[in-house]
Amino acid sequence: MTLANLAAGFCIFATSLQVISNAVAAVRCRVRATPLPPTADSAPVTIVRPVCGIDNFARETLGSTFGLDYPDYDILFCVARDDDPVVGLVRELIAAHPEQRARLLIGDDRVGPNPKLNNTIKGFDAARGPWIIMADSNVLMPRDYIQRLRARWRADSGVVVSVPIASRPANFWAELECAFLNTFQARWEFVADTLGFGFAQGKNMLFRRDLLEAIGGIRALGEEVAEDAATTKLVRGIGRKVHVMGSPFEQPLAKRRAGEVWARQLRWARLRRITFPAMFVPEILCGAFFPLLAGAYAAAALGENVGLICALLLAIWVGAEAALARCAGWQLTWRLAAAMLLRDLMLPGLWVDAWLSDEVKWRGSTVSEAKLRGFRMREQLEALPAYAYARRLTDRYRQKWRSR
Repeated sequence: MTLANLAAGFCIFATSLQVISNAVAAVRCRVRATPLPPTADSAPVTIVRPVCGIDNFARETLGSTFGLDYPDYDILFCVARDDDPVVGLVRELIAAHPEQRARLLIGDDRVGPNPKLNNTIKGFDAARGPWIIMADSNVLMPRDYIQRLRARWRADSGVVVSVPIASRPANFWAELECAFLNTFQARWEFVADTLGFGFAQGKNMLFRRDLLEAIGGIRALGEEVAEDAATTKLVRGIGRKVHVMGSPFEQPLAKRRAGEVWARQLRWARLRRITFPAMFVPEILCGAFFPLLAGAYAAAALGENVGLICALLLAIWVGAEAALARCAGWQLTWRLAAAMLLRDLMLPGLWVDAWLSDEVKWRGSTVSEAKLRGFRMREQLEALPAYAYARRLTDRYRQKWRSR
């Protein structure tokens, strides 16, 4: 009977947390009625957008960078190679908006194994003004994009971020990604921020130049396998906070495949496990899977109607997330319940798989702790005078051999 009582207590606690967390996020994410006008202090802002390949809605998302309702901003698109298929689209968009200060920067600065950060370095080096925004290519920017990020800045801010909110799913697997991004990941981001320990999310990040330089500059974000995790740790290290913006920005999806959803969520799970292992451990208890099992066991042991208890629990869990989606104006269809339940069934598997390897695959590149350590060791080796001397000797003998 003691075990049954413990199971019932866990079930009640987890279900209460589900309701409370959704309520907190609903308050933070209320639909914005009118756009924010530019502030009196419209200091220059540079938007740095790393691009790689052509995403769904690429023309719309990249095109939304132009014509923002802000008087003084630059756009710097960054691509690693000039043969990337997105180059033509970016050049076409720039040509179609001659009134906007926008450039395409091509090149790859190897500061670590993170391909996104390597692609972004040149944009931060070329940025002007006191404010710099790093924004992923699949973010759809509303006209008051800059104002909304800057409005969240506080006296103790080190960086302001916005989580991605998935929209426009064209099939069930895209609905599943909505269930992951919106009422699960975004919800817990807002709860953490409300409690005072927000985490950076690399989708949209607003930096103040002087504070970025205080944490070592953009290259310091290569100290971790993920630039947002490095941002979180470095900002906290100088006594500042990560603040998460309310009314977050849209990421349109179109169609998704089941394997794509799994691979993307596994990548993020591994990054969380690698960068914040202590915070990742309790994630095994997230979702409805274990509370539902505990509730069913407790009901059976205590002589209650198991089917009725499980149905009531499911109604509470699904209803809380549906209420959040409705309050925030997010994707909400009859398929939410099925997508949410499948997501919660996947969570334990993702948690286990995240511990099996530290390799993270992203757009054809593999990032891992081992690669990061190897890169840093090579940097230290190349900094030694003996290495430079040996390299000069090698180059000299190579040239002599070729001249024969």
